[in-house]
Amino acid sequence: MDYREKSEIRDGMRIDWDMPITMDDGVVLRCDIYRPIAEGKYPVIMTYGPYGKWLSFQDLYKDQWERMCADQPDVPANSTNKYQAWEVVDPEKWVPDGYVCIRVDSRGAGRSPGVIDIWSLREAKDQAICVDWAGVQPWSSGKVGLNGISYYAENQWQTAALKPKHLAAICAWEGAADFYRDMAHHGGIFNRGFVEGWSKSQVYTLQNGRGTRGFKSGMTGDWVSGPETLSEEQLGKNRNNFYEDCISRKLDTDAFWQSRMPDWNNVEVPLLSSANWGGQGLHPRGNFEGFVRAASSQKWLEVHGIEHWTHFYTNYGVDLQKRFFAKFLKGDDAAWDSQPKVQLQIRHPGEKFVERHENEWPLARTQWTKFFIDPADLSLSTDAPKAASDVTYGGFSDGVTFLTEPLEEDVEFTGPIAAKLWVSSATEDADLFLIVRAFSPDLKEVTFQGALDSHTPLAQGWLRVSHRKLDKELSLPYRPYHSHDEEQKLTPGEVYEVDVEVWPTCIALPKGYRIALSVRGTDYVYPGEPGAGVETLGKVWTGVGPFTHDDPRDRPPAVFGGDVTLHAGPDRQAFVLLPVIPKT
Repeated sequence: MDYREKSEIRDGMRIDWDMPITMDDGVVLRCDIYRPIAEGKYPVIMTYGPYGKWLSFQDLYKDQWERMCADQPDVPANSTNKYQAWEVVDPEKWVPDGYVCIRVDSRGAGRSPGVIDIWSLREAKDQAICVDWAGVQPWSSGKVGLNGISYYAENQWQTAALKPKHLAAICAWEGAADFYRDMAHHGGIFNRGFVEGWSKSQVYTLQNGRGTRGFKSGMTGDWVSGPETLSEEQLGKNRNNFYEDCISRKLDTDAFWQSRMPDWNNVEVPLLSSANWGGQGLHPRGNFEGFVRAASSQKWLEVHGIEHWTHFYTNYGVDLQKRFFAKFLKGDDAAWDSQPKVQLQIRHPGEKFVERHENEWPLARTQWTKFFIDPADLSLSTDAPKAASDVTYGGFSDGVTFLTEPLEEDVEFTGPIAAKLWVSSATEDADLFLIVRAFSPDLKEVTFQGALDSHTPLAQGWLRVSHRKLDKELSLPYRPYHSHDEEQKLTPGEVYEVDVEVWPTCIALPKGYRIALSVRGTDYVYPGEPGAGVETLGKVWTGVGPFTHDDPRDRPPAVFGGDVTLHAGPDRQAFVLLPVIPKT
């Protein structure tokens, strides 16, 4: 078949196109290598994933590219932008600093043949082989770093746990780590909107073998998805059905999930974990879990806001990445040794962020504060209700919202969140959608530009009540950890105590604002005009972006459409535990 396997000098770099890397089972993957023209041995920045190494950022993600460049003019500056690709580094900004940048098309995607098995152990093994291949090439210093967003971050945790010899550091930028809890089954509820929509629009459209029915590369003028054009039948045989794989495995007991989970005890490599406050539904949880649970003695956390795809490319993000890799790939201690263990962009209403440095996560000085719900008057308060009461809502309804009085002083909430509820259902199960919200003094909701949706609330948590069983070893008061290893069906009308994990957040609210907790039977919907989506994942979003939970196979109305009742009182204290940060 017609692979390029060609080397040329372009735009101040030597580029080796379509270079082969042979896997342990004989499959040959293809990579592009961007390296300095001068002979020498250089450290390597590598990515491995399915988004097409020859597909320009601007070709499939035009909306995101144009928005990012308009808002952040430093992104396109100092580059021809010919080699910009989705969620990986721009080689024109790295090669001049003495790095080799390698992009590997993952098995079955782009220019690499094989069967697509998304986030599988096979993919992690492939990436580990690629790391050690790069570490012994004549132009390599022997030190390889992994750096990328989302898919290219998520598989870093898996690969690091395999301990390839030449892996020297990882920078996991906005990447999940636990594909059951972080992505496919939020609290046990199937996340159809992302699992099905993303795999079809962003992975299978770039499958190897689409050939002339795929994209033509602006970088090379050739076909992004390989030289061969296969039939739809053959393409179907060459990919696992990710939607079916996920929805058919409702418990975290299957080898499908277990093989995708990194062994945190084996993640020992130096790491920079970068999360997004607004990445609810996919991106922040794994970055926090990875930072806390990885065995590495050299690990750092950074958390920011705005769109998911932006800060990785801004001067802010590139500077962080370059200083980190300068230390661990080049031995430049001065570049990184003053970096705080935790760097937070503290969020304020109006999309304002103030950088602050910390020593740990969660913050040691956190005042964990219970805000109790009172069904009698739908209030949220630090005072527990003195009388028992309850409130009922429809299983597929907007539920109920508990609201505080105006804050008497400025308050910052930064950290993980947990809720304890007492729940009964008219049926054998119920799905709980928890939304922590903020309101201005005139009771207009304060939302944010999230990683994807422009109207993202403060924080979200989910729980299928039949999945309420906790892992006692991993659960913490502020971060319940559900085992998801069995279904414990409900007896209709019986009251159950449940703990709900709500993903971490950050907000500094002025005096006079209010906090609210909504408990719903469906996904959050912003109470205003919908926001613009993006071409690949939906053109209109209403508050949760593509992270919707509405698959009738997972949520049959006969089970999840029944009435749900929340109970509270002196004997059933129901609350949300919020991380209040005292003023310094």
